[in-house]
Amino acid sequence: MTASETTAHRILVIDDDHDVADSLVMLLETFGVDVRVAYGGEAGLNALSQFKPELVFLDLGMPKMDGYETARRLRDMPEGRTVKLVALTGWGQDQISDRARDAGFDFQLTKPAAFEDLQRMLDSLS
Repeated sequence: MTASETTAHRILVIDDDHDVADSLVMLLETFGVDVRVAYGGEAGLNALSQFKPELVFLDLGMPKMDGYETARRLRDMPEGRTVKLVALTGWGQDQISDRARDAGFDFQLTKPAAFEDLQRMLDSLS
């Protein structure tokens, strides 16, 4: 199925680890979605305003501007107020849930994200 045959959801992946980000992008593309990637918090904020995604997967453990700060700034932008925001972390769920919620995240997933979890996130857009 080509992109022109679908009305693809717009998804942004923000992660400083190029290999992890690119792998997630390739996996998400198998769902037929329109995906962009940004390799850091500042780049992610710029991509958000230009791409206007419906869903953002955001790594928490980034240098310079971590995922929590990126989420707070993202939520302050007009384009970021209604986007669904998913925290991606290598840490356990219980360790971050309150802090992630306070930063504006809607969901959180532990890396590597399972296929079923990604499907659930995409289903939440419908």
